[in-house]
Amino acid sequence: MKRVHVHFARFAVALCAIALPLSFAGCSSNTDSSVGSSQSEQSNSQRSDASHDSLDKSSVPSVVDDSPHGKAVAAVKAMSLAERVGQLVMAPLYAGSDPSSLQDLIVNQHVGSVLIIGNWNSGTAGVAAATSALQSYAPDNNQLLMTTDQEGGLVQHLQGSGFDQIPSATYQGTMSTDQLRQSAAVWGSQLKSAGINVDLAPVVGTVTVDRASNDPIGALYRDFGLDADGNADHAKAFIQGMADSGVGSAIKHYPGLGSVTGNTDFTADGILDTTTTLDGAEIGAFNSTLEANPSMVMMSLATYQSIDPNNPAVFSSALVTDYLRNTVGFQGVITSDSLSATALGGIQPSDLGVRLVDAGGDLACIGASDYVQPILDGLNAKAAADSAFADKVTQSAIRVMILKYSMGLAS
Repeated sequence: MKRVHVHFARFAVALCAIALPLSFAGCSSNTDSSVGSSQSEQSNSQRSDASHDSLDKSSVPSVVDDSPHGKAVAAVKAMSLAERVGQLVMAPLYAGSDPSSLQDLIVNQHVGSVLIIGNWNSGTAGVAAATSALQSYAPDNNQLLMTTDQEGGLVQHLQGSGFDQIPSATYQGTMSTDQLRQSAAVWGSQLKSAGINVDLAPVVGTVTVDRASNDPIGALYRDFGLDADGNADHAKAFIQGMADSGVGSAIKHYPGLGSVTGNTDFTADGILDTTTTLDGAEIGAFNSTLEANPSMVMMSLATYQSIDPNNPAVFSSALVTDYLRNTVGFQGVITSDSLSATALGGIQPSDLGVRLVDAGGDLACIGASDYVQPILDGLNAKAAADSAFADKVTQSAIRVMILKYSMGLAS
């Protein structure tokens, strides 16, 4: 076989030698060949220059990156700084509120996501009327991420005609993964018909303490009630079922609230987890669930003593950037649990979004309406004064827009 290669190589060289007088470029990309007279060289050079000079560069098609990433980069490049900041904010609309209350935030301050929250009892038609009105305020080519908390059991914000009464996650954990996926697809289709495109679920935390004492998760039956592997498998099924109906999901609350005894929604002193580690099964359940491609990862507001004792997870660059992004490899949208929660009450509202983005997060989920403007103002002020932070805003806006292009919300 080697002799055949040698003969072929000799034949190719000979062929080049024969063709050489006919074409300088035939066997080489070097147009400065010494073959031929200097007059011939000059003539060829002039013809080459003439052909280049006469080339209409505008007629050469440019290479366009039509991937969600390529489109997102181009879209964000065309945005003003304020428009980029707006993509990083999720404003709430409570049941009973008029959608027009968010019109200024969406039209003039470019807020790109809305959280449908509270006890909506108007069924799919009532929710759809609100989400449709909200989407009408957004640009046609950059629609809103429309989210809600529809876990099931005690956490189901949307009810009424057209919405099933979803069982608790703990009950969902008794279902087979195939059954759960099929059920989640039904629940997702109901959300889709109501104009919701992302469900801020499922909870992937693994309860490691007495259930009754685990205020945020176990006591409310928000977990699947299984071990870490079982929780991950059921979380994947839930995500896949939602995706089957065209609805995204957000796994929460990274890296888990199953080992704490206080609820971050109500405990002003903050919540400390003393047991969760980066190499434990609990965080492993979240990392395994990423295989199902959830739309977002929602960060916990608790502080994890063994990971970063100085910052809540949502503001921890060690957890968000160093671990979740750089070690685990998740490059999608990272959102917060509600930044208006009591556990963060000691932080100025204008600093909340800044700390999220500075740590590597992207999307500020806000449960209280009066927090939206201070968070927007804080982000805008910091980005205007700090070019390095402005770069982080840009990268976060790109991640949000990648999600929107992937979901068909941007064009």
